[in-house]
Amino acid sequence: MAEGRGQITRRAGLRLWLAGLWLTALVLAALLAPWIAPKDPLAQDLFLGRLPPFWVAGAEPGFLLGTDSLGRDVLSRILYGARIALVVAVVAGSLTCLIGATLGLLAGFLRGWVDTVISRLIEIWMAFPPVLFSILLIAVIGPGLSSIIIAIVVIDWTRFARVVRAEAMAQGAMDYVASAQVAGRRRGSTMWVEILPNVLPTIVVLLTLEMGIAVIVEAILSFVNLSISTDDPTWGGMIAEGRSSIHHAWWVIVFPLITLFLTVLSFSQLGEGLKDRFDPVLR
Repeated sequence: MAEGRGQITRRAGLRLWLAGLWLTALVLAALLAPWIAPKDPLAQDLFLGRLPPFWVAGAEPGFLLGTDSLGRDVLSRILYGARIALVVAVVAGSLTCLIGATLGLLAGFLRGWVDTVISRLIEIWMAFPPVLFSILLIAVIGPGLSSIIIAIVVIDWTRFARVVRAEAMAQGAMDYVASAQVAGRRRGSTMWVEILPNVLPTIVVLLTLEMGIAVIVEAILSFVNLSISTDDPTWGGMIAEGRSSIHHAWWVIVFPLITLFLTVLSFSQLGEGLKDRFDPVLR
C-alpha cells in the first residue's frame, strides 16, 4: 500500500514538473514575444511564401520554422498566438471559476430553494451543445477577444457549479461543520471559513482543466473565423490556413498543432498532478 502511494506521488510530481515546465516556458515566450520573435508576425512577403524550416533544403536564414503562403514567419506567429491563447485561458478560466464555484458553494451548503433554483438552471444550461452554443453566442455578439471570453464563461460555469455543489454537500455533512454551528458560527461564516478551504483543492484542479478547455475553444473559434481579426496570429487560424497547403507546406499546420496539443496536455496534466497531490486519501 505504501509503495503504491509512493508511485502515485512520484507520477504526480513528474506530471507537475513537466506540465509546469512547458507552461512556464510558454508564458515567458508570450511575455517576451516582442523581443524574441524573429520577425513581425503580420509582415507579408509573397516572394518568401512557404519557405521550409531551417533543417529542410531550400530554407532561408532567419525563418526557423518556415513561412506560410503569405510569407509570414511561422515561429513569430506561434509566439504571438500564445499571448491570445493564454489571455483567454487565464481570464475566461478565472471568471468561469469565480461564477461557477460561488453558485455551486451556495447550492451545496445552503440547500433548500437555493439549491433547487441553481440545480434547475444548471440542467437547462447543459441541455445546449457547448460548441454550437458558443458559435451562436459569437455570431450574436460579434467576434472579438472579449466575445470569446464571454462565450466560454456563459457555457462552462456549469462545470464548476456541479462539482463544487457535490463537494460542498459532502463537506457540509462533516462533523467539523456541525461543531462550528454548535459553537455559534453563522451559516455564511461557516460556508466561507470552514467549507471553502476544504473545497479549494478541487476548485484549483478544475481551474487548470478549464484553462485547457478555454484554449481549445479559442482555437476552434479561430479555426472557423469567429475569433479575433483573421490577420492577427492565432493557433486555430494558423491551423485553418495550413489545412489547404498541408501537402506542399506541412510545417504551417504541424507546428501550431503541436503547440496547441502540448499546451492543452500540460493544463490537463497539471490538473491531474494537483489532484493527486491534494487528494486527502493519498495524503
